[in-house]
Amino acid sequence: MQAAVLESYGEPLELEAVPEPEAADHGVVVEVEACGICRSDWHAWQGHGEWADDQVPLGQVLGHEPAGRVVEVGADVPGLDVGDRVAVPFNLGDGTCHQCRNGHGNVCVDGYALGFEAAAPGAFAERVHVPHAAFNLTRLPDGVAMDAVAALGCRYVTAFHALAHRVSLTGGEWVAVHGCGGLGLAAVQIATALGAGVVAVDVRDAPLSMASDLGADATVRADEESVSDAVDDVTDGGAHVSIDALGRAETCRNSLACLRARGTHVQLGLTTDAERGEVALPVDRMTRWDVSFLGSRGMPPSRYDELLRMVQSGRVDPGALVTNRVALSDVSDRLAAMTEYETHGIEVVTEF
Repeated sequence: MQAAVLESYGEPLELEAVPEPEAADHGVVVEVEACGICRSDWHAWQGHGEWADDQVPLGQVLGHEPAGRVVEVGADVPGLDVGDRVAVPFNLGDGTCHQCRNGHGNVCVDGYALGFEAAAPGAFAERVHVPHAAFNLTRLPDGVAMDAVAALGCRYVTAFHALAHRVSLTGGEWVAVHGCGGLGLAAVQIATALGAGVVAVDVRDAPLSMASDLGADATVRADEESVSDAVDDVTDGGAHVSIDALGRAETCRNSLACLRARGTHVQLGLTTDAERGEVALPVDRMTRWDVSFLGSRGMPPSRYDELLRMVQSGRVDPGALVTNRVALSDVSDRLAAMTEYETHGIEVVTEF
Protein backbone atom coordinates (compact mmCIF):
# COMPACT_ATOMS: atom_id res chain seq x y z
CA MET A 1 0.00 0.00 0.00
CA GLN A 2 1.00 3.66 -0.39
CA ALA A 3 2.14 5.66 2.64
CA ALA A 4 3.83 9.01 3.32
CA VAL A 5 7.09 8.32 5.16
CA LEU A 6 9.36 10.72 7.07
CA GLU A 7 12.83 10.00 5.68
CA SER A 8 14.52 13.36 6.43
CA TYR A 9 13.43 16.16 8.77
CA GLY A 10 12.11 19.18 6.90
CA GLU A 11 12.31 17.45 3.51
CA PRO A 12 9.33 16.23 1.44
CA LEU A 13 7.78 13.03 2.73
CA GLU A 14 8.47 10.01 0.57
CA LEU A 15 5.48 8.25 -0.97
CA GLU A 16 6.48 4.62 -0.62
CA ALA A 17 5.01 1.17 -0.99
CA VAL A 18 4.96 -0.33 2.51
CA PRO A 19 3.58 -3.67 3.75
CA GLU A 20 -0.11 -3.69 4.60
CA PRO A 21 -0.77 -3.98 8.32
CA GLU A 22 -2.16 -7.17 9.83
CA ALA A 23 -4.45 -7.18 12.83
CA ALA A 24 -2.93 -8.27 16.13
CA ASP A 25 -5.24 -10.40 18.27
CA HIS A 26 -6.20 -7.24 20.21
CA GLY A 27 -6.22 -4.95 17.16
CA VAL A 28 -8.06 -4.10 13.99
CA VAL A 29 -7.05 -2.77 10.59
CA VAL A 30 -8.88 0.34 9.43
CA GLU A 31 -9.11 1.46 5.80
CA VAL A 32 -8.46 5.19 6.00
CA GLU A 33 -11.10 7.33 4.27
CA ALA A 34 -9.96 10.68 5.65
CA CYS A 35 -7.03 11.94 7.73
CA GLY A 36 -6.47 15.46 9.01
CA ILE A 37 -3.20 17.35 8.51
CA CYS A 38 -2.23 18.89 11.83
CA ARG A 39 0.41 21.23 13.19
CA SER A 40 1.58 18.30 15.33
CA ASP A 41 2.45 16.58 12.03
CA TRP A 42 4.43 19.72 11.16
CA HIS A 43 6.32 19.51 14.46
CA ALA A 44 7.15 15.86 13.70
CA TRP A 45 8.19 16.72 10.15
CA GLN A 46 10.49 19.45 11.46
CA GLY A 47 12.13 17.04 13.93
CA HIS A 48 10.98 18.93 17.01
CA GLY A 49 10.67 17.35 20.42
CA GLU A 50 14.16 15.97 20.97
CA TRP A 51 14.44 18.32 23.97
CA ALA A 52 11.64 16.29 25.59
CA ASP A 53 12.83 12.88 24.34
CA ASP A 54 9.83 13.01 22.00
CA GLN A 55 11.38 13.35 18.56
CA VAL A 56 9.62 11.27 15.90
CA PRO A 57 12.02 8.69 14.43
CA LEU A 58 13.00 8.73 10.79
CA GLY A 59 11.24 6.06 8.79
CA GLN A 60 7.93 6.86 10.50
CA VAL A 61 4.63 6.87 8.64
CA LEU A 62 3.05 10.13 9.82
CA GLY A 63 -0.66 10.97 10.19
CA HIS A 64 -2.63 10.80 13.42
CA GLU A 65 -6.17 12.04 12.67
CA PRO A 66 -7.86 9.23 10.75
CA ALA A 67 -11.40 8.05 10.26
CA GLY A 68 -12.35 4.99 8.28
CA ARG A 69 -13.89 1.54 8.10
CA VAL A 70 -12.79 -1.64 9.82
CA VAL A 71 -11.51 -4.18 7.29
CA GLU A 72 -9.91 -6.77 9.60
CA VAL A 73 -10.67 -7.71 13.21
CA GLY A 74 -8.29 -9.50 15.58
CA ALA A 75 -9.28 -12.72 17.28
CA ASP A 76 -9.72 -11.13 20.72
CA VAL A 77 -11.63 -7.95 19.82
CA PRO A 78 -15.24 -7.94 21.02
CA GLY A 79 -17.87 -5.53 19.75
CA LEU A 80 -16.32 -4.52 16.45
CA ASP A 81 -17.08 -5.89 13.01
CA VAL A 82 -15.78 -5.55 9.48
CA GLY A 83 -17.51 -2.56 7.90
CA ASP A 84 -17.90 -0.53 11.10
CA ARG A 85 -17.27 3.20 10.63
CA VAL A 86 -14.91 4.33 13.40
CA ALA A 87 -13.08 7.30 14.90
CA VAL A 88 -9.44 6.57 15.73
CA PRO A 89 -7.76 8.51 18.57
CA PHE A 90 -4.12 9.49 18.28
CA ASN A 91 -3.53 8.76 21.98
CA LEU A 92 -3.98 5.00 22.11
CA GLY A 93 -4.29 3.32 25.50
CA ASP A 94 -3.81 -0.31 26.37
CA GLY A 95 -6.94 -0.37 28.52
CA THR A 96 -5.24 -2.07 31.47
CA CYS A 97 -3.06 0.45 33.28
CA HIS A 98 -4.18 2.49 36.29
CA GLN A 99 -4.82 5.59 34.16
CA CYS A 100 -6.92 3.71 31.59
CA ARG A 101 -8.95 1.91 34.25
CA ASN A 102 -9.72 5.25 35.89
CA GLY A 103 -10.88 6.98 32.72
CA HIS A 104 -7.62 8.66 31.68
CA GLY A 105 -6.58 6.58 28.69
CA ASN A 106 -5.15 9.65 26.95
CA VAL A 107 -2.19 9.43 29.34
CA CYS A 108 -1.87 5.64 29.38
CA VAL A 109 1.40 4.58 31.00
CA ASP A 110 2.03 2.02 28.24
CA GLY A 111 0.12 3.75 25.45
CA TYR A 112 1.00 4.60 21.87
CA ALA A 113 1.02 7.89 19.97
CA LEU A 114 -0.38 7.10 16.53
CA GLY A 115 1.90 8.33 13.78
CA PHE A 116 4.61 9.49 16.17
CA GLU A 117 6.43 6.28 17.13
CA ALA A 118 7.64 3.17 15.38
CA ALA A 119 5.24 0.93 17.32
CA ALA A 120 2.27 2.84 15.87
CA PRO A 121 2.66 3.62 12.14
CA GLY A 122 0.39 6.50 11.17
CA ALA A 123 -2.53 7.11 8.87
CA PHE A 124 -1.03 9.00 5.95
CA ALA A 125 -1.54 5.62 4.35
CA GLU A 126 -4.26 3.52 2.79
CA ARG A 127 -4.68 1.42 5.93
CA VAL A 128 -3.69 1.72 9.57
CA HIS A 129 -3.47 -0.76 12.44
CA VAL A 130 -5.18 0.18 15.71
CA PRO A 131 -3.97 -1.76 18.80
CA HIS A 132 -6.24 -2.55 21.75
CA ALA A 133 -9.12 -1.69 19.48
CA ALA A 134 -11.99 -2.56 21.82
CA PHE A 135 -10.71 0.09 24.22
CA ASN A 136 -9.66 2.72 21.69
CA LEU A 137 -12.19 2.77 18.87
CA THR A 138 -15.61 4.40 18.85
CA ARG A 139 -18.27 3.65 16.26
CA LEU A 140 -19.46 6.72 14.39
CA PRO A 141 -23.07 7.84 14.75
CA ASP A 142 -25.20 7.82 11.62
CA GLY A 143 -24.89 10.91 9.49
CA VAL A 144 -21.43 11.97 10.69
CA ALA A 145 -19.14 12.41 7.69
CA MET A 146 -15.64 10.95 7.54
CA ASP A 147 -13.92 14.25 6.74
CA ALA A 148 -15.67 15.84 9.72
CA VAL A 149 -14.34 13.07 11.98
CA ALA A 150 -10.85 13.56 10.56
CA ALA A 151 -11.25 17.25 11.41
CA LEU A 152 -12.04 16.21 14.99
CA GLY A 153 -8.59 14.72 14.87
CA CYS A 154 -6.49 15.75 17.79
CA ARG A 155 -7.67 19.37 17.79
CA TYR A 156 -11.37 19.07 18.63
CA VAL A 157 -10.84 16.24 21.08
CA THR A 158 -7.96 18.13 22.71
CA ALA A 159 -10.00 21.33 22.98
CA PHE A 160 -13.08 19.50 24.24
CA HIS A 161 -11.15 17.55 26.86
CA ALA A 162 -9.43 20.74 28.01
CA LEU A 163 -12.64 22.76 28.35
CA ALA A 164 -15.19 20.13 29.37
CA HIS A 165 -13.02 17.84 31.51
CA ARG A 166 -9.91 19.68 32.69
CA VAL A 167 -11.46 23.04 33.60
CA SER A 168 -15.18 22.08 33.67
CA LEU A 169 -16.16 25.20 31.73
CA THR A 170 -19.59 26.53 32.61
CA GLY A 171 -21.98 28.77 30.72
CA GLY A 172 -21.40 32.48 31.14
CA GLU A 173 -17.65 32.26 31.68
CA TRP A 174 -15.18 33.96 29.36
CA VAL A 175 -12.59 32.04 27.33
CA ALA A 176 -9.68 33.66 25.50
CA VAL A 177 -8.12 31.61 22.68
CA HIS A 178 -4.61 32.58 21.59
CA GLY A 179 -3.74 31.30 18.12
CA CYS A 180 -6.58 30.54 15.70
CA GLY A 181 -5.21 27.67 13.70
CA GLY A 182 -7.25 24.47 13.58
CA LEU A 183 -6.82 23.81 17.31
CA GLY A 184 -7.70 27.35 18.33
CA LEU A 185 -10.74 27.50 16.06
CA ALA A 186 -11.94 24.18 17.46
CA ALA A 187 -11.62 25.66 20.95
CA VAL A 188 -13.66 28.70 19.84
CA GLN A 189 -16.47 26.52 18.54
CA ILE A 190 -16.52 24.19 21.53
CA ALA A 191 -16.40 26.99 24.10
CA THR A 192 -19.32 28.62 22.32
CA ALA A 193 -21.25 25.35 22.30
CA LEU A 194 -20.66 25.00 26.04
CA GLY A 195 -22.19 28.42 26.63
CA ALA A 196 -19.09 30.53 27.23
CA GLY A 197 -18.21 33.93 25.81
CA VAL A 198 -15.13 33.81 23.58
CA VAL A 199 -12.37 36.25 22.65
CA ALA A 200 -10.22 35.04 19.75
CA VAL A 201 -6.64 36.31 19.41
CA ASP A 202 -4.38 36.05 16.35
CA VAL A 203 -2.24 38.20 14.05
CA ARG A 204 -4.10 37.26 10.84
CA ASP A 205 -7.45 38.50 9.59
CA ALA A 206 -8.64 35.27 7.90
CA PRO A 207 -8.50 33.08 11.03
CA LEU A 208 -10.10 35.83 13.11
CA SER A 209 -12.90 36.10 10.58
CA MET A 210 -13.44 32.34 10.83
CA ALA A 211 -13.43 32.62 14.62
CA SER A 212 -16.22 35.20 14.43
CA ASP A 213 -18.20 32.93 12.12
CA LEU A 214 -17.77 30.09 14.64
CA GLY A 215 -19.16 32.12 17.53
CA ALA A 216 -16.38 34.33 18.94
CA ASP A 217 -17.88 37.38 20.61
CA ALA A 218 -14.79 39.50 19.97
CA THR A 219 -11.46 39.29 18.15
CA VAL A 220 -8.07 40.81 18.94
CA ARG A 221 -5.18 41.47 16.54
CA ALA A 222 -2.23 40.68 18.77
CA ASP A 223 0.19 42.66 16.57
CA GLU A 224 -1.91 45.84 16.71
CA GLU A 225 -3.01 46.22 20.34
CA SER A 226 -2.30 45.07 23.88
CA VAL A 227 -3.83 41.62 24.18
CA SER A 228 -4.32 41.78 27.95
CA ASP A 229 -5.94 45.23 27.80
CA ALA A 230 -8.25 44.24 24.97
CA VAL A 231 -9.35 41.01 26.67
CA ASP A 232 -9.83 42.85 29.97
CA ASP A 233 -12.09 45.40 28.27
CA VAL A 234 -14.25 42.79 26.52
CA THR A 235 -14.60 40.51 29.54
CA ASP A 236 -14.90 43.20 32.21
CA GLY A 237 -11.97 42.00 34.24
CA GLY A 238 -10.23 39.21 32.38
CA ALA A 239 -10.91 35.71 31.09
CA HIS A 240 -11.92 32.87 33.39
CA VAL A 241 -10.08 30.43 31.10
CA SER A 242 -7.34 31.20 28.59
CA ILE A 243 -5.85 28.80 26.06
CA ASP A 244 -2.50 28.93 24.32
CA ALA A 245 -3.28 26.98 21.15
CA LEU A 246 -0.03 27.87 19.39
CA GLY A 247 2.86 27.10 21.72
CA ARG A 248 5.01 30.20 21.45
CA ALA A 249 6.45 32.00 24.46
CA GLU A 250 4.56 35.16 23.49
CA THR A 251 1.17 33.44 23.23
CA CYS A 252 1.71 31.55 26.48
CA ARG A 253 2.55 34.70 28.41
CA ASN A 254 -0.25 36.68 26.74
CA SER A 255 -2.65 33.95 27.81
CA LEU A 256 -1.56 34.22 31.43
CA ALA A 257 -1.64 38.03 31.36
CA CYS A 258 -5.29 38.20 30.29
CA LEU A 259 -6.66 36.04 33.13
CA ARG A 260 -8.75 37.40 35.98
CA ALA A 261 -8.09 36.39 39.59
CA ARG A 262 -8.41 32.62 40.06
CA GLY A 263 -8.39 32.13 36.32
CA THR A 264 -6.98 29.07 34.54
CA HIS A 265 -4.45 28.93 31.73
CA VAL A 266 -4.52 25.75 29.60
CA GLN A 267 -1.48 24.90 27.48
CA LEU A 268 -2.46 23.05 24.31
CA GLY A 269 0.12 24.19 21.75
CA LEU A 270 3.52 22.50 21.63
CA THR A 271 6.65 24.64 21.55
CA THR A 272 9.07 24.94 18.65
CA ASP A 273 12.84 24.93 18.59
CA ALA A 274 12.71 28.61 19.59
CA GLU A 275 11.48 27.65 23.09
CA ARG A 276 12.64 24.02 23.19
CA GLY A 277 9.95 23.17 25.70
CA GLU A 278 10.73 25.98 28.14
CA VAL A 279 8.81 29.25 28.68
CA ALA A 280 9.52 31.81 31.43
CA LEU A 281 6.33 32.47 33.42
CA PRO A 282 5.17 35.31 35.71
CA VAL A 283 5.05 33.09 38.76
CA ASP A 284 4.72 35.93 41.28
CA ARG A 285 1.60 37.20 39.54
CA MET A 286 0.25 33.64 39.28
CA THR A 287 0.77 33.19 43.01
CA ARG A 288 -0.69 36.58 43.93
CA TRP A 289 -3.91 36.01 41.99
CA ASP A 290 -4.43 32.27 42.53
CA VAL A 291 -3.89 31.53 38.83
CA SER A 292 -3.79 27.88 37.69
CA PHE A 293 -1.63 26.49 34.87
CA LEU A 294 -2.83 23.24 33.27
CA GLY A 295 -1.58 21.03 30.48
CA SER A 296 -3.97 18.97 28.40
CA ARG A 297 -3.42 16.34 25.72
CA GLY A 298 -5.94 14.55 23.55
CA MET A 299 -8.97 12.95 25.17
CA PRO A 300 -9.64 9.60 26.86
CA PRO A 301 -10.93 7.20 24.18
CA SER A 302 -13.71 6.18 26.56
CA ARG A 303 -15.19 9.70 26.32
CA TYR A 304 -15.24 10.16 22.54
CA ASP A 305 -18.97 9.48 22.47
CA GLU A 306 -19.62 12.73 24.36
CA LEU A 307 -18.16 14.83 21.57
CA LEU A 308 -19.56 12.66 18.79
CA ARG A 309 -23.07 13.15 20.17
CA MET A 310 -22.53 16.92 19.96
CA VAL A 311 -21.41 16.52 16.34
CA GLN A 312 -24.41 14.34 15.48
CA SER A 313 -26.81 16.85 17.02
CA GLY A 314 -25.20 19.76 15.17
CA ARG A 315 -24.08 21.59 18.32
CA VAL A 316 -20.48 21.21 17.11
CA ASP A 317 -19.63 21.22 13.40
CA PRO A 318 -16.01 20.25 12.65
CA GLY A 319 -16.84 20.16 8.96
CA ALA A 320 -17.20 23.95 9.08
CA LEU A 321 -13.44 24.21 9.60
CA VAL A 322 -12.47 22.02 6.63
CA THR A 323 -11.04 24.44 4.08
CA ASN A 324 -9.14 22.06 1.80
CA ARG A 325 -9.39 18.40 0.78
CA VAL A 326 -6.19 17.03 -0.72
CA ALA A 327 -4.47 13.88 -1.94
CA LEU A 328 -1.83 11.94 -0.03
CA SER A 329 0.76 13.24 -2.51
CA ASP A 330 -0.03 16.83 -1.43
CA VAL A 331 0.80 16.37 2.26
CA SER A 332 4.40 17.60 2.02
CA ASP A 333 3.31 20.85 0.35
CA ARG A 334 0.62 21.42 2.97
CA LEU A 335 3.11 20.85 5.82
CA ALA A 336 5.51 23.30 4.19
CA ALA A 337 2.71 25.88 4.00
CA MET A 338 2.32 25.68 7.78
CA THR A 339 5.88 26.94 8.27
CA GLU A 340 4.86 30.49 7.31
CA TYR A 341 1.30 30.14 8.66
CA GLU A 342 -0.11 30.08 5.14
CA THR A 343 -2.92 27.66 5.96
CA HIS A 344 -6.16 28.37 7.76
CA GLY A 345 -8.87 26.11 9.06
CA ILE A 346 -8.32 22.37 8.68
CA GLU A 347 -6.94 20.50 5.69
CA VAL A 348 -7.87 16.85 5.24
CA VAL A 349 -6.47 14.05 3.09
CA THR A 350 -9.38 12.33 1.32
CA GLU A 351 -7.60 10.77 -1.66
CA PHE A 352 -5.22 7.90 -0.99
